[in-house]
Amino acid sequence: MLGERLMQARHAIGLSQRALAKNVGVSAMMISKYERARSVPSSDVLLALARALGVRTEYFFRIPAVNLEHVQHRNRHVWKLPISAEKKVLADARDQLERWLVLDKITPAPWSIPFTLPDDLPDIIEDLDAIEPIATRMRHHWKLGLNPIPDLIDTLESRGLKVFTTKFDDPRFEGMSALAGEHRIIVVSRHWPGDRQRFTLAHELGHIVLDDRLATHIDKEDAANRFAGAFLVPEEKVTEVLGNHRQSLEFPELYLLKHEFGLSMAGWSYRALATGVISKTSHKAFRQVFAREGWKEKEPGEQCPPESPRLFDQTVYRALSEGWIGESKAAELLSITTHELAARRRMETIDGNSRE
Repeated sequence: MLGERLMQARHAIGLSQRALAKNVGVSAMMISKYERARSVPSSDVLLALARALGVRTEYFFRIPAVNLEHVQHRNRHVWKLPISAEKKVLADARDQLERWLVLDKITPAPWSIPFTLPDDLPDIIEDLDAIEPIATRMRHHWKLGLNPIPDLIDTLESRGLKVFTTKFDDPRFEGMSALAGEHRIIVVSRHWPGDRQRFTLAHELGHIVLDDRLATHIDKEDAANRFAGAFLVPEEKVTEVLGNHRQSLEFPELYLLKHEFGLSMAGWSYRALATGVISKTSHKAFRQVFAREGWKEKEPGEQCPPESPRLFDQTVYRALSEGWIGESKAAELLSITTHELAARRRMETIDGNSRE
């Protein structure tokens, strides 16, 4: 168990065995032996490993371990995530899910609900247009109506999905979904603007809902993109705010809608095209302006703020308040020091930042 934990923590921060050995003051061969359970580190070495890897020593003995399966990355076609980078993301996701499961065993009653799908989804999806009503069914299933979703991460968490933001900041990573036993998880980068982050979250939800239903000729990424747009702004809402047919779209108009719905200006143009509000010619002209002005990577004006999960941290503080856990366990679950926990409880720091 300790060896597996050591390897997972090392992958999570992208260190080689040689680099970790140098930081700890042992040989790379010893790190290899620790990871293969051929040797056990002394207490001093264990402390040094914890410091080098940015974890508490309790991390090495935590159970249960989890495996992530059916991993789906948001693929922008031009970017491919290297294996070493993927290991970082997966190790970080496993660590967060393990802490979630430990907390679930501590609380007197389950604090999360099972994820469910509507009963009437089609077995086979033959074309992208059929995805529009499926996205609407998901909103009805979750009783969301058609209006903007103010906090998408909170919505997903409250419907049984495990949502994690990763500290991994490689621009090639936007998000992924995976299975871990009965748990469905979505991981998204915390470094993107909120509109891009929200589209990725909805995209990964699309993978979970659609992938086993798609006909073989449909590209999974195209399908997940169509679902994401339709889930964030249903077709009925698109025509309500834009009209049934437009010659063109105004950039300030889309900027205001972006901040109302949390869907990018480019995303709105695609929704207008997909729902027949604008023609392919109008959409092409829109994209040309975006490319010419350099707005494809960063849209103009104020950016939408990113979202972050809150349910896990809230439950840890509740468990601490109710006496279900002590400060040491709370700090371990939050992956911070007891000193940092004490500062947060006194409101001297908020989310790791000084209150000042």
